[in-house]
Amino acid sequence: MEAYKTWVRRNKDYVHSLESLANGLTWLLPERFSTSEIGPEAVTAILGIVTAVNEHIIDTAPSERHPGSADPSSFPYGLCISALKDLETLIEVVAEQYYGDKKWNFIAVTEAIKVIVRLALFRNSGYKMLLHGGETPNVEQSSDDTSSQHSIGGFLGPGGHHQRPGWFQNNHGQNQWPTEGRALSALSRFGERARSMSDPAWVRRMQPQHAIMEPPTSTIKRPTLSMILSEKGVNGALFVLGEILFITRPLIYVLFIRRYGIRSWIPWFLSLSVDLVGFGFLSHVTKSGMVEREQKFHLSASEKDEVKRRKLLWALYLMREPFFGKYTRQKLESTERLLEPVPLIGILTGKIVELIIGAQTRYTYMSGS
Repeated sequence: MEAYKTWVRRNKDYVHSLESLANGLTWLLPERFSTSEIGPEAVTAILGIVTAVNEHIIDTAPSERHPGSADPSSFPYGLCISALKDLETLIEVVAEQYYGDKKWNFIAVTEAIKVIVRLALFRNSGYKMLLHGGETPNVEQSSDDTSSQHSIGGFLGPGGHHQRPGWFQNNHGQNQWPTEGRALSALSRFGERARSMSDPAWVRRMQPQHAIMEPPTSTIKRPTLSMILSEKGVNGALFVLGEILFITRPLIYVLFIRRYGIRSWIPWFLSLSVDLVGFGFLSHVTKSGMVEREQKFHLSASEKDEVKRRKLLWALYLMREPFFGKYTRQKLESTERLLEPVPLIGILTGKIVELIIGAQTRYTYMSGS
């Protein structure tokens, strides 16, 4: 396994190209979107899982700047979510072929598992916004300003400015450890020795002198729900509630489809309402005009991209029943008839419309979960 990890990390560009080609060809497999499409969907699921595993191997590769980026003790939430998303279409196809309309029971179970994993990831990440449904880790880019403000081991440097306990660089790029930093580091280590009852003091005195010169290791405390509520107040509660609505929306949608049927407007409107309410909470806590004494949430660049992605997912409501059957399909078929006489373009348009209509028959392709 280690040899395979090493090969994937060394040839990641080649692996990405090969995966993209293979996943693209799966759309051209025979019997795709037919009644007996278990085989093609199984191939697609296997390729998707392999792709997710390779991405996990690449993302967890240690680097010079982050030698401990690979943490074998942490649960691979992103990999688990990706694997579930790759398997859910296969589960839907198998359940539909052998159980008919009872397939919604299996889809609901799959969505419930995804909700549990995502809620666990949401809590484990310190209640950060989930990126791509949890498949992409929400890791903020380190900078002197942000790290110094949030680091537990931060201290005040000359002039009262926050400075990061670590290696400092001057204008020439050379590492420095200022006199003030050494003094505060020594005081910090003296306090740790005084608090430690399991390590005798003489053992610490026997350590080499350069150990004191090393910067203290900063420990980042993961925010808890009570911390967020106490620091952010109502805005913290609204942010957490908005994320929970985004996470649970697919499960709510499936449960109401199971109750009222796929062609009922009730699941469609309810799902849209949950999306709008959750996004309204997020918009409220991030806009400039906030309630007094309430802290504003600042989104990172990746989180802003995630907000845009979630807005784009609203386009899937045009592809979901009953809206698709009543409005969208008629527009697609009229466009196909209009472009059919045009050489080449008519053929391509017909194939695209065929793929769209075929994909629309699968809940998992249009669920946005």
